[in-house]
Amino acid sequence: MAAKKRSSRISSSSSSSSSRQSEAFKPSSPDSVKSQTNRHRWLITIFFIVFFIISLLIYCQRYYYTASTAVVDVEKPYVYQRGLVKVDSTYREVIDENSNVSENISRRHFGNPVLAYITPWNSKGYDLAKKFSSKITHLSPVWYELKNEGSELVLHGRHNADRGWISDIRMKGNALILPRIVLEAIPLDLLKKKKLREKAINLIIMECKEMEYDGIVLESWSRWMAYGILHNSDMRNLALQFIKQLGEAMHSVNLERNGKTNLQLVYVIGPPRTDKLQEHDFGPEDLQALYDAVDGFSLMTYDYSSPYNPGPNAPLKWIRSTLHLLVGAGSKSRRLGEKIFVGINFYGNDFVMSGGLGGGPIIAHEYLSLLEQHKPVFQWEENSAEHFFLYSDNQHVQHAVFYPTLMSLAMRLEEARTWGAGISIWEIGQGLEYFFDIF
Repeated sequence: MAAKKRSSRISSSSSSSSSRQSEAFKPSSPDSVKSQTNRHRWLITIFFIVFFIISLLIYCQRYYYTASTAVVDVEKPYVYQRGLVKVDSTYREVIDENSNVSENISRRHFGNPVLAYITPWNSKGYDLAKKFSSKITHLSPVWYELKNEGSELVLHGRHNADRGWISDIRMKGNALILPRIVLEAIPLDLLKKKKLREKAINLIIMECKEMEYDGIVLESWSRWMAYGILHNSDMRNLALQFIKQLGEAMHSVNLERNGKTNLQLVYVIGPPRTDKLQEHDFGPEDLQALYDAVDGFSLMTYDYSSPYNPGPNAPLKWIRSTLHLLVGAGSKSRRLGEKIFVGINFYGNDFVMSGGLGGGPIIAHEYLSLLEQHKPVFQWEENSAEHFFLYSDNQHVQHAVFYPTLMSLAMRLEEARTWGAGISIWEIGQGLEYFFDIF
């Protein structure tokens, strides 16, 4: 209506010269009057058409810009949409937001494999594994130990296994179930005796078949290092040969649930503690030797600091240098990197900074309790890419708390992407629920 009124005013006052004014009042014939009226109507119609087209273009431009922006936002993890992934996080945001997750919890944002550990002593992990099973490709419940009992080898831990939980996981998603087995057998006996090696392999494969597992995560390198056998080249070769033999035997077994899939072997490896590999460290030559026999390597890039040396849990530069030492650079690094599960801690540490050394690991509920009690100011440590805060306890002893945040996790996921690597989480029951939003 406003446009119509405006056009009428423009038409009625289209000229102000005296000559044209006199023409406007000059008597005209009926045909000329009709012609002028049609001409005015035609001009008004053209005006409305042009006005409509311009308005439509402006509307479409605004609408589609907004729509396209909204699509981009929807593609981002929910915690990004809420502006929570940032350096200047606050304790109040963590308290208020840590249990709020996206409604679409099945959507994956990290495309590479994700291995999640679960421990029997922290039941929350079982529930989180079911809730976020679509975010996880490999689940490793910490259930088994392979031990010596006299001259025999015995696999302990089936009492920990929860068939109902496994069934629930498989109903919800496609995550592989690979229980962790710690090889606690005396290495000098196991590795030197062919019958014991074969017995160990048979025990593992039979357990996988009977319990319908998809494979295992094997931890043995740290045990062998503790026994001091990795300094001996012959023993080291026997150790590598045992892992190869196990992997090849597992790959020869077709799963009954899916005849196209074989049992998988993921091997746990520790990170070097210095810029140079020590003799006992798992190095690039070991990685190359086991590459074909092992489906993945769970790299424990956490526990960098301790009560005796307080500091960040897993400095990003250390993770980067560890990957560089293991997979090197160049075209081969990507191929090797794709079999690495970069370790990420979901726990934190509360270190004593004055009045004597002390402190130790904390998990989600303990962390939230400290935030509620002390209302601390988060500080961002650039070199490690980790948040921490300070507080004084009731005895006026100062503490430093390092615990994962969305920003620290996001930077580690990005680092893993650059190497083509996956992620291994120790362990999901120790973290905050909204951590899963960025995976």
